[in-house]
Amino acid sequence: MNQRHEVLFKQLETYRGYILGVLEDVTSEGAEIIPKGFHNNIRWNLGHIYLDQYLWIEAVTKEKSGVSEQLQSWFGFGTSPANFDSETPSFEELKSLLETQTAKIREMYGNRLEEEFPPTEMGMHTIEQVLIRTIFHEGMHLQAILDIKKCM
Repeated sequence: MNQRHEVLFKQLETYRGYILGVLEDVTSEGAEIIPKGFHNNIRWNLGHIYLDQYLWIEAVTKEKSGVSEQLQSWFGFGTSPANFDSETPSFEELKSLLETQTAKIREMYGNRLEEEFPPTEMGMHTIEQVLIRTIFHEGMHLQAILDIKKCM
């Protein structure tokens, strides 16, 4: 893996660590709160962040990443905690998934970051480009989590 890719994975790990650090004082009960003016809670944001990276990798590679279809029904675009059921991963389970995701993506795709695929509607045609995009997306949801915490 070249130095640029090492930097990318270091950034993914660092930003993910920041999100997990922001959650240290959030309880499972607090993660369920949907403040007035919000559509989702912290738990939903975590599941959505986790799912998003895999969906964009699938979008560019046209390969299944191993993430369950059920996760899309809970955390996909346009969903909300109203879609949750007894099988939905808990706050603690989602934190655990997020803690290990970057290492799993490195293992699964680290040697394919520059492999060319047909471009997505956003013009991305490598896994590297997808991962860069997910950093931006994760930052947006980090801000949503911080805003929800201010209302708790």
